[in-house]
Amino acid sequence: QVQLVESGGGLVQAGGSLKLSCAASGSIFSINVMAWYRQAPGKQRELVARITSDNSTNYLDSVKGRFTISRDDAKNTMYLQMNSLKPEDTAVYYCNGGRGRYHNYGYWGQGTQVTVSS
Repeated sequence: QVQLVESGGGLVQAGGSLKLSCAASGSIFSINVMAWYRQAPGKQRELVARITSDNSTNYLDSVKGRFTISRDDAKNTMYLQMNSLKPEDTAVYYCNGGRGRYHNYGYWGQGTQVTVSS
């Protein structure tokens, strides 16, 4: 089993920044892909950013150039630096970890709320 715990969410004005963290514990050797998803009210959960064990990354088009995903394997922690936040970034952000292309069938955190005011 793997436990994922997010932190760092909050309320910020448009144009501001937040940094989310996801701390992993347990059988983390079973994970080689980690990702951030988000879900806004009334919308489906969407993939925001993904990072592999060799630090390959990819991003949702709407966050490219504003968000940066990273990982610190020594701390078993993944991050999402979010800059130039927009009201449409408001959502619950979830940490995910799993294997390969089916990582979304893996482990999930409890979510952290990000609210961007206009």
